[in-house]
Amino acid sequence: MTLVVGLGCQRGCDVHTLLGLFDSALAEGGIARQRITALASIDRKQDEPGLLALAQLLDLPLQCFSAQQLAGYEHRLSHKSALAFAHTGCYGIAESAALALAEQLAHGPARLLITRKKTAQATFALACTG
Repeated sequence: MTLVVGLGCQRGCDVHTLLGLFDSALAEGGIARQRITALASIDRKQDEPGLLALAQLLDLPLQCFSAQQLAGYEHRLSHKSALAFAHTGCYGIAESAALALAEQLAHGPARLLITRKKTAQATFALACTG
């Protein structure tokens, strides 16, 4: 089973904020941290220090997608954010990115195992295949 975490965050969101959201969402879902295959986000965040630090800390690859690539997942989102769309051209970064990378890695359909979790600075979603 492929498990991919999608993350969205505000500029300057620190690694501790992201790790807190990551760990609490996984704990709530009863999923061990080491079962996660990869992290995903939007290409605008590929140089975001907090996301890069999280990927390094967890020793996981981080893959980013364009808003155009993520837009294809719009109809599968649990929540559509007008604010996210205004900023990025995509209605949901965490869920879309998780689905996109899970499907790419597994070469097959993915579903959301944990729908969007949100803090003031970040969003989290978990997609799985298999």
